[in-house]
Amino acid sequence: MRAGTIVLVIVAVLAASLGLLWAFQRRLIYLPSPGPVPPAATVLPGAEDVAFPTADGLHLEGWFIPPVDNPKQRTSNPGPAVLVCNGNAGDRSMRAGLAAELSRMGLAVLLFDYRGYGGNPGSPSEEGLADDARAALGYLAGRPEVDPGRVVYLGESLGAAVALRLAVERPPAALVLRSPFASLAEVGQRHYPVLPVSLLLRDRYDSAALAGRLSAPLLVVAGGRDRIVPASHSRRLFAAAPQPKRLVVLEGADHNDLDLLAGPRLVEELRSFLAGVPGLLG
Repeated sequence: MRAGTIVLVIVAVLAASLGLLWAFQRRLIYLPSPGPVPPAATVLPGAEDVAFPTADGLHLEGWFIPPVDNPKQRTSNPGPAVLVCNGNAGDRSMRAGLAAELSRMGLAVLLFDYRGYGGNPGSPSEEGLADDARAALGYLAGRPEVDPGRVVYLGESLGAAVALRLAVERPPAALVLRSPFASLAEVGQRHYPVLPVSLLLRDRYDSAALAGRLSAPLLVVAGGRDRIVPASHSRRLFAAAPQPKRLVVLEGADHNDLDLLAGPRLVEELRSFLAGVPGLLG
């Protein structure tokens, strides 16, 4: 076989491989669990299964968890709430521990699944998840138990990018980002160094470019041993955001360790931060 032919074959193979990566990249980014999601009350006593529509006509499901100290909060006295934007894997049931801790602080919580997750219809994408977060906020803020002026957004990993975009569009009472990245392209380049990730990526989640437009108190929590989104990535995002802001690095914590999911160190940092925002924790 001539050298020129060999080169053509190699080029063809590389082009086909890159084409497959382009076509199927979202299957590498979005990793929903196969489901089904159990009923809310079987996981969190007092929780309620809820549903709401998106602007593009999808029907999403979630769980509403009332505050433990006042589970039957009167509509005449609405209180603060937290909207949780999940990471790229699993479903809302994996965030039950976090919701329970927030509920014990006296906060209502909405856990919801994006399109394509938790049995919801549709396929996930950057724009799709942004639509889902807007719809979830609209539902939560519209509940009579919730004061729409006292809603906190909490996003984890990929969900931190979703929550940040929502916060720029519709400022919350406070914003909590756990293991956020500056951009998905940077994370992808770290894990796939031989590929032209920046050229191939369709969903970019360029959070650092948005961070300067924030107008809410910000808490960033990173893991000191995070092997998926290193703390250096979270620091870059933090540096791009305006004051008031606080950065906490939980030394020794990896991306999916309990410490970063709902561990006592994370809970204490959340409590301390939210207590400093007027009207949230009394």
